[in-house]
Order: sequence, then C-alpha cells, then structure tokens
Amino acid sequence: MRIAVLGVGLIGGSIGLAARKQLDEIEVVGFGRSRDKLERAMELGAIDRASESLEWSLEGASACFACAPVGALPEQVTAALEAAPDDCVVTDVGSTKQRLVAAVDDERFIGGHPVAGAETAGVEHARDDLFQGAVWYLTPLERSSGLLYERLHRIVVSLGARPVAIDAETHDRLLATVSHLPHVLANVLVSQAARELARGDQPLPRAGPSFRDATRVAGASSSVWGDIYLANRESIAAEIDETVDRLSEVAALLRGGDAEAVAAWNECAAGDRRRLLEADLAGGQVHELRLTVPNRPGIVAQVALALGKADVNIVDMALAPAADMRSGAMTLWIAGDDQAARATELIGELGFPVG
Repeated sequence: MRIAVLGVGLIGGSIGLAARKQLDEIEVVGFGRSRDKLERAMELGAIDRASESLEWSLEGASACFACAPVGALPEQVTAALEAAPDDCVVTDVGSTKQRLVAAVDDERFIGGHPVAGAETAGVEHARDDLFQGAVWYLTPLERSSGLLYERLHRIVVSLGARPVAIDAETHDRLLATVSHLPHVLANVLVSQAARELARGDQPLPRAGPSFRDATRVAGASSSVWGDIYLANRESIAAEIDETVDRLSEVAALLRGGDAEAVAAWNECAAGDRRRLLEADLAGGQVHELRLTVPNRPGIVAQVALALGKADVNIVDMALAPAADMRSGAMTLWIAGDDQAARATELIGELGFPVG
C-alpha cells in the first residue's frame, strides 16, 4: 500500500514514521517543495521516497494525508483530489474543519485532525509514537464513501490513535475550547507578565511552575497558528467572551472575601478537571456489534457520527456489502460494557437493530 504525505514536518513526518513501523508492505511517499526537507525526511526514515511532483506522489496511492497549514489546506486538498486515484482516500490534519469541508465536494475526502503535537516544529522532531493513545477526529459527510472511511479508520488505528467521528461545526466549537482558547490565554498571560516587568517598579520573582505550565504554548508558530486563529475566529471569539464573563464572576467572588465560596469554587474546578480526565480514558472488554444497513451514501457517516456524538469510541470497524449490493453488513468493535450497550441503543434508534 502506498501512502502519500503532503508536507513532511512534525505531523507529516510522524505519520510516515508510525506507518512505516506499524504497517506491513507499506511505502510512504513524501511530497514537498523543498528538496532539502524531503532529503532530511528520508534520512530520518519518515518516508521511503520523495517527490516534488504532486501527481507522481499520488500515483497508485491508497491514502493521502494533506499536512499543509490550515490556510493552505483547501487548495492542497483540492489539488490532491484532482491527482489522486478514484479509490484513494484523501484526508487532512488541520485543527479547523468547517471552512475546509465547505470548500471540498468529493466522496473521497474525509476531514481529519489528530489531537497531538508539540511546541517544536519540523521533521527533526517527528516521532513514531506521537499518536499513541491520542484522539484523531474524523469529520465524514453524508457524501463520504463508507469504504474509504473504513480504510482511513483502520490506518488511524494502526498509527496508535483513537478515531472519533464528529461533525465539522461541533469539532471547531470543541477545539476552540480545549485547544485554541488555551493558546490565546497563554499569549495574554505572558504579555501581561512582560508589561508588569517593564514597569520597572520592582523585579518580578522567577517564573514558577504554574506560570510555565500555563504558558507553555505561548507564541506558537505564527505560520501555523495565525491561520488557525482566523479560520476559527467566530468560535474562539465566543469562547473568549464567555471566559471574560467567568473571570468577572471570579473577580467579584474574590472581592466578596467569602472564604467558603472561594473554596467551593476551587473544589468545583478540581472535580471538573477530574471528570474531564476520566472521560478521556478508554478500556475494558471489546464487544463486537453486527448490523445490517442499506447500501446507500452516508450510512457509515450517520452511524459513526451518532456514536461519536455520544462519546462512544469505535475501536475498529469492517464493512461487507451483500452480493446484490442493496445492503451490507457493518461490524463495529466497541470497548467497555457500558459503551457497547449505549452503542446498541443508539444504533437501534437509527433503525438498524444490532444482531
């Protein structure tokens, strides 16, 4: 199987390293405009072959990962679809989805976003374990090919990630909260501290671990994050407005001087954080669910999105069309008794009883 990686930086290079380590009989072809970067990717083992020709990179490819900055993804994905074989799944790794899915109308395209990365950039920092245990969002549309979704799902699982289906609007709103807003707040915190230091009245103490942890992502690459801020500006701005309101409430709470209320607020935050961390854990016995579905466009996306919306993790999946091509069997593997029961209930509500 040939995988084309368009852009061999941190994420693209890590995809290549993980694929070459985890998949049998795989060839990873890297595409880019810089011969030096491509040669460096080959030296590090991130790709098998390098090309400055998009058409050649996609010749015979089964899957394509577009790894350009968010602002360049619509153009890159469109060009990839024009050059890709009819049975090649094309995906991306961008952290905003609505603008991209609105610009692409092709059943071979399925949006993607691995929630993994680092403050460092470049293929020199790529790792074959970057995606181990990480959530990898997939944003299929009704027109997306079910067979190609299954292929992409399997590849993502093989890279060590946990694929989760989600619609593009929900994805962008969620990422504004858990990813983009923290970057904004980190930038604000370091700027606020720098202004305090510039006043010169008295020296600030050395930055403590809380400040370092909270500002770890401050000033992340503008070539990457400038596009992200603008592409998801409405969702981010809404989250900033809500954060301002909540900070005003906290300011009023502190000025009130009620020690019990302050302690309750702090304990509430501790409980919220604990629940968020627990929700991110996956495990338990894996259950196999079999269902028969009509062979029509959008069925796979419908099932995957329904389970993803309910936080039900699909560990693996397989599709098998019937001989008459009018229906097909879908097999899902779900981890955990509670999640399997919930999946059975949700699939039944869609009109597809689980056998």
